[in-house]
Amino acid sequence: MIFYFSATGNCKYVALKIAAETKEEPVAITDCVKKQEFIFEVKDKERIGFITPTYFWGLPSIVCEFLKKLELRMLNLHHPYIYHVATFGTTTGQTGHMVDGFLRKKGLSLDGKFSVQMPDTWTPIFDLTDREKIEKINYEAEKQIADATQKIKQNVIGDFSRRKMPMVAVKLFYPQYEKQRQTKYFSVEHSCIGCGLCAKKCPVTAIEMKEGRPVWVKEKCTLCLGCLHRCPKFAIQYGNKTKNHGQYVNPNVKM
Repeated sequence: MIFYFSATGNCKYVALKIAAETKEEPVAITDCVKKQEFIFEVKDKERIGFITPTYFWGLPSIVCEFLKKLELRMLNLHHPYIYHVATFGTTTGQTGHMVDGFLRKKGLSLDGKFSVQMPDTWTPIFDLTDREKIEKINYEAEKQIADATQKIKQNVIGDFSRRKMPMVAVKLFYPQYEKQRQTKYFSVEHSCIGCGLCAKKCPVTAIEMKEGRPVWVKEKCTLCLGCLHRCPKFAIQYGNKTKNHGQYVNPNVKM
């Protein structure tokens, strides 16, 4: 099984590429959380993969929730090969370490840690309007996916993730994620057509449609910005800088 969380398609693309080679089932973490499904049986010789983005040098809140509740029931006496792939824009922070921490509380651990650099969708800071640059990043990502996939197929053990940050720095920076998760920073422009896609696709059901417009009904969300990037009219903004930084959805998958 390959558990993945993806808001704009990067992690989904990586998960599907690896699944095609390893012949293992990709499972969306968003669906698991919405359905409250956290118990899975692990078959003989089955690998367990986790594909996650990097948020504020750590894990998205929805991934943390999933890992806390996850229960893997082994149908054999052998420890399965378990790996993590972090997608990132500038740094992987300590995402692999965080995943490993959740697993160790369950008597498990990561065997392989990998990373793939892809377009950074945190548009309050990063500009996604240069399409040529985006295409180049995705082109380079293919090599990284292929390399990670080859090692995973061979059950290679080791930490191959790149651009990590010192744990002391992560402990100082990651708490900013909780502050930024406040939904009060989102706004909706008049160009909104009331299609409801944002409410339908929100991984933590933080959005509801009221009088034809999206309203954030939870104080915090997982801050994936999926609502912003997938809006057909680019009517959703976060803060005052995202309007000039464009939208992004991985061109190789359907979200």
